[in-house]
Amino acid sequence: MKRITVLFSLLFVTACSKMDQIRWITLDPGHFHAALVQKTMYPEINPEVHVYAPKSADLNLHLERIENFNQRKDQPTAWKTIVYDQNDFYQKFLEEKPGSVVVLSGNNKKKTKYILDAIENGFHVLADKPMVIHPQEFDNLETAFRRAAEKKLLIYDIMTERSEITTLLQKELAQREGVFGSLIEGSLEKPAIVKSSIHHYSKEVSGTPLIRPAWFFDTLQQGEGLVDVSAHLVDLTFWECFPEQAIQREEVVLQTAQRWTTALSSIDFEKVTGLTTYPEYLNPYIQNDSLFVYANGAMHYTLKGHHAKVEVMWNFKAPEGTGDTHYSIMRGTKADLEILQTAQENFTPTLYINPKEGFDAFEFENTMGELAKKYPGILFKNRGDRWEIVIPNSLREGHEAHFGAVTRRFIEFYKEQKIPDWERTNMLTKYHLTTSALAQAQKTKYR
Repeated sequence: MKRITVLFSLLFVTACSKMDQIRWITLDPGHFHAALVQKTMYPEINPEVHVYAPKSADLNLHLERIENFNQRKDQPTAWKTIVYDQNDFYQKFLEEKPGSVVVLSGNNKKKTKYILDAIENGFHVLADKPMVIHPQEFDNLETAFRRAAEKKLLIYDIMTERSEITTLLQKELAQREGVFGSLIEGSLEKPAIVKSSIHHYSKEVSGTPLIRPAWFFDTLQQGEGLVDVSAHLVDLTFWECFPEQAIQREEVVLQTAQRWTTALSSIDFEKVTGLTTYPEYLNPYIQNDSLFVYANGAMHYTLKGHHAKVEVMWNFKAPEGTGDTHYSIMRGTKADLEILQTAQENFTPTLYINPKEGFDAFEFENTMGELAKKYPGILFKNRGDRWEIVIPNSLREGHEAHFGAVTRRFIEFYKEQKIPDWERTNMLTKYHLTTSALAQAQKTKYR
């Protein structure tokens, strides 16, 4: 009798755990990030995922990526995708409600509406950046967050760059007063913190050449550089300078903002989209058969009185042997923490500590010993006028792996049914800054 009782208890626990699993809905996927959150399996997430989207090449590519994850030889996934692809997909999604979390990564023109509608209909939201691309729609995003708080629902954006190892270590060292000192105030000419990244239209994802939708090049649908990738960089300035602190809107003051275009030839466009002609909605951006995209932008702002600069640039293709690159510096009273990714570093992100007067090498060695317990295998080398942090390959996860880290973070919030207040505040402050920067930059034309 005892054995039967134990067996029944085990079956009951198993059944309950399945019932309590998070059920995902992927809505209108159009960006490869929608698939990357499913590159691995999670015991807390039901493997049955409903997808609602119109018939399109975007949908086909999304389903193909998921199937590739299922069929790969090394640690294959086991997702079961249930697709509804009729014209009334949106109404069907709202009627059927086959899950509790909506995953959004696609055409950004619709994203703010999708977020607000999802919240009003009782869904939690895990959204790829950016949550808003048009300044006039920021109020709708703010309403979505307010309604989410009232309805006890979660809204969270996918900030993958927090999981990059050099950024993690830069943040760790910036909090060590004995090594870094304190963040300087900086100036327009020499900001206290700089985040700059270069991206490329032509690249590979999971070993396959990336096919981008044509709308990706329409900034009314994808968003300009100041509101797109800049969301990551602004997030890092908040997260590294003032970790787990709520940044109020009035504590961030926009100083300058500008935008400029990247030119693509018709051959370039065909290579990354597979299309031999430009869609009509791209006509406003075409001159002499070349496509000009406002993908680039820079903004300068003060953050709690400290000067910060964020810059994003897009090229067509990276030089052979390279890829997307990132530059960052945090300037302290005792040392500067600098991330470089040049030919000298073999285009691998590398963190340097540039000491100043008052830098304590003994304190630095002790700090690195402590950090080595948390990040096994890290070392430091004296490079004459600076120190280099040597990071083992075991800690260098690729960009695609970071989506799993963000998803696991969201799962923990879901279990607690709460996102930290500082995260919520900072998301709104971040998007208020990016949309304000775009509004200011659009007053002046750059080429």
